[in-house]
Amino acid sequence: MKFSCGTRFAFLVLFLIAAQSVAVYAGSFNKDVQIHWGDGRGKVRDRDGKLLSLSLDKSSGSGFQSNQEFLYGKAEVQMKLVAGNSAGTVTTFYLKAPGTMWDEIDFEFLGNISGHPYTLHTNVYTQGSGDKEQQFHLCFTVDGIPIREFKNSESIGVPFPKNQPMRLYASLWEAEHWATRGGLEKTDWSKAPFTAFYRNYNVEGCVWANGKSSCPANSPWFTQTLDQRGIDKMKWAQSKYMVYNYCTDTKRFPKGVPKVCT
Repeated sequence: MKFSCGTRFAFLVLFLIAAQSVAVYAGSFNKDVQIHWGDGRGKVRDRDGKLLSLSLDKSSGSGFQSNQEFLYGKAEVQMKLVAGNSAGTVTTFYLKAPGTMWDEIDFEFLGNISGHPYTLHTNVYTQGSGDKEQQFHLCFTVDGIPIREFKNSESIGVPFPKNQPMRLYASLWEAEHWATRGGLEKTDWSKAPFTAFYRNYNVEGCVWANGKSSCPANSPWFTQTLDQRGIDKMKWAQSKYMVYNYCTDTKRFPKGVPKVCT
C-alpha cells in the first residue's frame, strides 16, 4: 500500500499495492521505527530489519511508530494480514499528528470469518474531524491501483491535512464490538495469538525537525499527480470493490452530504 501527497497540497492519493510488488525498498524497521506498545508482542524478525510482526491475544495487541515526523511524502509497506478467522481484529497502517485538533490518514483492515473478504476501511481526519469513510473489499490481483483521492477543498471551507507533521503508525488490535459485520461476528480467542506481518517499509518524505521540514530533492512523488489513466483506474477500482462511501450515505446525512462530496 502507498500514501502519496503532492507538493502543492492539491490532493492526497491512497494506493493498493499487491504483495508481489518488485519495487526497491531502503527502509529498516531496526532504524526507522520503534515498537511502542504490546509488551513484547511486536518483533523485528530479521537482522536487516525488513520484516516485523505484530501479535494480538486476549490481553493486548501491539503496534509501532516511525521515529520521524513527516509533513508530506510517500510511505510504502507490504502487509500480510491475519490468516483464517480474523473476525474482530483490526490491522492498521496510518499517519497521525498529535493534539486535539489532529490530522490523520487511515488504512484499517477489518477482519472477517474464514472464507469472507477483509474490508479495507479508509478515513481522513482534518483538525480532529473525520467522518469521511470509504470502504473496499480487498482485491489481490491488481498492483499500483489508486483507490481514493482526497482533493484540497479549502476554497469551500473544508480543511485539508497540509500543515501538521505526522508520524506513521501500525497496530493490531481487537474491536469485536464493531469491526466485523457491525459487531455481529465476535473474535474467536481460541485462534489466538493472531499475527500480522509488515515488510519492506519505506518512507520518502519531508522530515519535520526543529519546527521546519526538509524535503529530498528531485523525488518523483514530489510533483506526482493523477493523470487520466490513473483516474480511470481509480474509478474502476471504486466501481468494482467499494462497499461504502460516505458521500452517498443520505441516511447518515439527511440534511445533505458533506461539502467535500459535491
